[in-house]
Amino acid sequence: MRHGKISNAKDLIQPITNFRRTEIYSPAAFSLAQVLQEYINSDHPSHGQKIHSHILKTGFEPNVNISIKLLILYLKSSNLSYARQVFDELPRRTCTAYNYMISGYVKHGFVEKSFDLVREMCLANEKPDAYTLSMILKASTSGNAGLSVRGIGREVHAQMVKSDVEDDVLYTGLVYSYVMRKRIEYAGRVFDLMLDRNVFCSTSMITGYMNEARWEDAEDVFEKTREKDVVVYNAMIEGYSKSVEKAKKAIEKYVHMQLLNFRPNISTFASIIGACSLISAFEIGQQVQGQLMKTEFFAHIQIGSALIDMYSKCGQTEDARCIFDHMPKRNVFSWTSMIDGYGKNGNPNESLALFNRMISEGQIVPNYVTFLGALSACAHSGLVSKGREIFESMEKVHSMKPRMEHYACMVDMLGRAGSLNQAFEFVMQMPEKPSSDVWAALLSSCRLHGDVELAKIASNELFKVNTTSRPGAYVALSNTFANAGRWDSVIELREMMKARGVSKGTGFTWVGTDAGFEAFHAGQSL
Repeated sequence: MRHGKISNAKDLIQPITNFRRTEIYSPAAFSLAQVLQEYINSDHPSHGQKIHSHILKTGFEPNVNISIKLLILYLKSSNLSYARQVFDELPRRTCTAYNYMISGYVKHGFVEKSFDLVREMCLANEKPDAYTLSMILKASTSGNAGLSVRGIGREVHAQMVKSDVEDDVLYTGLVYSYVMRKRIEYAGRVFDLMLDRNVFCSTSMITGYMNEARWEDAEDVFEKTREKDVVVYNAMIEGYSKSVEKAKKAIEKYVHMQLLNFRPNISTFASIIGACSLISAFEIGQQVQGQLMKTEFFAHIQIGSALIDMYSKCGQTEDARCIFDHMPKRNVFSWTSMIDGYGKNGNPNESLALFNRMISEGQIVPNYVTFLGALSACAHSGLVSKGREIFESMEKVHSMKPRMEHYACMVDMLGRAGSLNQAFEFVMQMPEKPSSDVWAALLSSCRLHGDVELAKIASNELFKVNTTSRPGAYVALSNTFANAGRWDSVIELREMMKARGVSKGTGFTWVGTDAGFEAFHAGQSL
């Protein structure tokens, strides 16, 4: 705060008492506007509210300039109710005044109020400008926007066309709005109309195309982006890192950006570690960790959790535990990744020991995935009573209603232990209609223990819920029939699969070769 200038506010306020109501353009009023601006620019704008109090006491009628500054003062002080009162008392509400008030509502998360004010603005025959429209777009893509804003992007677009507005910042906001609403075709049309496509706009388009698995379109936008930066590379790497088939390209982009002297940031590292997790690229993951250890990002909790997940999915639980033990701070994702990693790599006892430690320490609250990892560990180790205890504690102790995945895990645990009747009773007593995952878990257990009749019941219920997208269920039932010597049933089931157009793809894995990572399918020779 510039105390030297604001300290004179008292001397400037004093002459107001001598104002007549018509002297609103006097030199003193000009000085008052200066003092208000000083408070607006200060670190404590709320201190300037006493000026408004003095104005009201004296009966002075502020001019439009002073009223606007009072409006800004209250908005900067986060006092929206008083700001709205000043706004409502304006003799004439200009586009600038509307923009300030709309911006204040958007900034503080009052999205619906900002839209109401825009409607009021239009009814008052005050034409929205580019800034107004950009504020509406910003509000429509905020986390506070409800279902009523779905068509806002198109309304803004229509207003731009009607008003013949050509503003690259506004076009960028419109592209981002369409991408966020998953209207990628509309986003593409606006993007194609832009003369100056900035990096932010290109990044939005790449993200939109990546989310729709339109890899070639994303690559085309990337190649045509003249001034690339780390953010646009991150969009490509993150998009590729979410697909098993394209994770290799994420690694290629990661290498390429460094050849061009772009320095990876924390988002880059998180995405590339995710890509390594997806295709179990253990050696590359180690190299990435080596790079990370030379940066300030290595101690970051997000990176530690990502490394634990990557090493666990690569079957390297000792490396994962080493990362876990040396993390300066852990969150629920760190704990959950390690618990789940132990469970999926055949170490259920270590998984449950870590889960029990997490609960006993009480510093971190487990989430739904944490419980899923613990239940899975119980299923693989045959600890049925412990599994029941953990399942029941979700609602009784942690006030977390079990989800369908947890019910499926309980069915799998009971089925693996050979308690098929109990598993079926458990399904029948579920408070919600069982999902295809629940029936698939029961079917898998029936195949394991050769219970043909219960397998038929489970499969029939499964096919009612999901007819075509669970080819593994058809295969499991077919194997159950085959193991029981029911070859007529096997033939009948295969005919049913043909009639429904169900086919199971061949399995594949990623193998490191001299040429890099290659996908090898079942039955294919090296």
